[in-house]
Amino acid sequence: MASPPAGSLMSSSTSSASQDEAKRVVFDDPHGAAGNMQEAEVTRVRTLRGGWRWALVAATAATILLCINQQFSLRFFVGYTQLNTEYFYLLIALMLPFTFLIFPGTERAPLDRIPWYDLVLFVATFAASLMLMSNVRKAAEAGWEFGGAPNPVIAAGLVMWVLLMEALRRTGGWSLLLSVLPFTVYPLFAEAGWLGPFRGTQSTLEQATAYHVLSGESLLGIPIQAFADTVIGFLVFGTALMMTGAGKFFINLAFALCGTFRGGAAKVCIFASGLLGMMSGSIISNVLTAGTMTIPVMKKSGFRASYAGAIEACASTGAVLAPPVMGATAFVIAQFLNVSYADVAVAAIIPAALYYVGLFMQVDAYAARHKLKGIPRAELPRIMDTIKDGWYYVFVIALLIVMLLYFKRESHAPFYATALLLVLNQLFSKDTRWTLATIGKFLEVNGRTFVELVGILAGCGLLIGAFSMTGVVSSLANDLLHIAGDNAFLLLGMCALTSLILGLGLTTTACYIFLAILVAPALEKLGLNRMAVHMFIFYWGMLSSITPPVAIASFAAAGIAGSPAMKTGWESMWVGSIIYFLPFFFVLNPALVLQGPSPYLAGLGLMGLAAFGTLFICGGIQGYQPFVGDLRAAGALEWPIRLLLVIGGFVVATPGGGIMPLSQWQVTLLGLAILAPTILITLLLVRRQSPLPNGLRVP
Repeated sequence: MASPPAGSLMSSSTSSASQDEAKRVVFDDPHGAAGNMQEAEVTRVRTLRGGWRWALVAATAATILLCINQQFSLRFFVGYTQLNTEYFYLLIALMLPFTFLIFPGTERAPLDRIPWYDLVLFVATFAASLMLMSNVRKAAEAGWEFGGAPNPVIAAGLVMWVLLMEALRRTGGWSLLLSVLPFTVYPLFAEAGWLGPFRGTQSTLEQATAYHVLSGESLLGIPIQAFADTVIGFLVFGTALMMTGAGKFFINLAFALCGTFRGGAAKVCIFASGLLGMMSGSIISNVLTAGTMTIPVMKKSGFRASYAGAIEACASTGAVLAPPVMGATAFVIAQFLNVSYADVAVAAIIPAALYYVGLFMQVDAYAARHKLKGIPRAELPRIMDTIKDGWYYVFVIALLIVMLLYFKRESHAPFYATALLLVLNQLFSKDTRWTLATIGKFLEVNGRTFVELVGILAGCGLLIGAFSMTGVVSSLANDLLHIAGDNAFLLLGMCALTSLILGLGLTTTACYIFLAILVAPALEKLGLNRMAVHMFIFYWGMLSSITPPVAIASFAAAGIAGSPAMKTGWESMWVGSIIYFLPFFFVLNPALVLQGPSPYLAGLGLMGLAAFGTLFICGGIQGYQPFVGDLRAAGALEWPIRLLLVIGGFVVATPGGGIMPLSQWQVTLLGLAILAPTILITLLLVRRQSPLPNGLRVP
């Protein structure tokens, strides 16, 4: 193999470059910054300099300190107990104004200076936020959110409403604005007859404004609450992890453990991207961090460029699915369900494991069919050297998991883990010790992340407020059930299709919020498990990251691989096809999200069946069945056999019982009845054929 040694790829200089690339992604790419912000549109970003940069750094430091004060009850404000709503508004006042400085209003807006109109918007946002914060306590005491608020407060609320929509446009693009804006003003004409099932209680402009900006159900609702309570801490932890060299450690560890296997370069990609994603919760940052190292090695190992990009895109997509640190949407799910984030993280374990198992099987079958070898051991980093260099990351992650799962302190866990990480890094790492300049860069990275998330989450909060104001959610759920004829499968199909379509134009979080309000109640009324329903919506909403025509993760990977963007997107769907089945599996039996009676025992059993079925699904998709051989040897029967393997594997992996008309035993036996004769016939055909010539490749 002519590729340079992987050990040299993981050298200090290259690792440093990769970390710089990761930081560049967060500075210059808003999608990387927000982690789970999957957009169809690319947003131009302005880099702040001079006094404005230091203003952002100071505001970010204040935001983090306010969060620590609130979560740990440190009483920074002596003699004054801050209300949650006051805390939320203070965070908005610190972060939201910077939206207009960092995100230019138009494509022609200058990036090297801040126009006067953006400064006006900055000042107006800050002033409106302070005005509302200073009155939110009185509003709670007097019930102003339901009417009777003074005119100056209403005026500040109207300004905030308009500014939030502009912030939403700048951070999320026109698609997100046009999806959210009509619903935020919908309470003003909710009694109109042409609205049909959306008819509800109508409000005046003053009433709607007061409710949007003063109640705990709209601007200050679930999205901002999730950001203020838990997201800040986990974003701080993820940034600290990457800026202490975790990328080098995880990628070296992946090379050391998986590099020698068949198709080892691709398995390294899956393992490394999975490890990085578990800590960062960021799809695009994952692609641009790990992909710069893994994609070139995959190409030199024999993987075609588009396939290498597809593997990286799929592996990085797992970043928002794999605990302990998932994307921001997971924290919003916890707020919607009124459960701890740890409960959501635990529910995500089996689906994430099945997803990565499916990716490994796909890659292994592809490598076997194309006779792709692993990387020679001499070219790989040694596992003991790797562990010696980054052993303390294991303790940090262990502390995070223990704090989350055992002590159930999700708001405290990331801060404790970050503190331990920084202490150990300063003591044991000479290369990545922090200086004052590093701290400034750390705060700037987090500041950009906070600004974008606040812009999107605050705007989406008004969506929740609109439906809460009109009270149509319950009636809409009944209407959906009537349309579906109480058929759970039809309603799930409708939900999946709607999620996928919305996901093409919205962020994962916005898409989830839409459907959690509109569709989830109908699914729950059918008796489906709440956690499974919300995870189903979440999964289908984020599939746009690898599904054309958006496929932002695939397009980012294609840029690194030098392959056609759309071709890489279609390859990503092929490689990551298991993710389209998984949401239906855990809705059919919530034991796969560790819900219901005896969830751990039932969940492990169903996980084993799903993994067994996935083995045949992947074999059929890739044309190579492990323990059988290359299916091209079956001649004209190759494609019928591949189709039967996919169908049989899918049936075996499908949970029975519940809303399924067949029991688990009946479903499994049906799947085996399809697979057994198919495998037997395939074995006979493969063994009768002469071996394929060495070096045979299928384009």
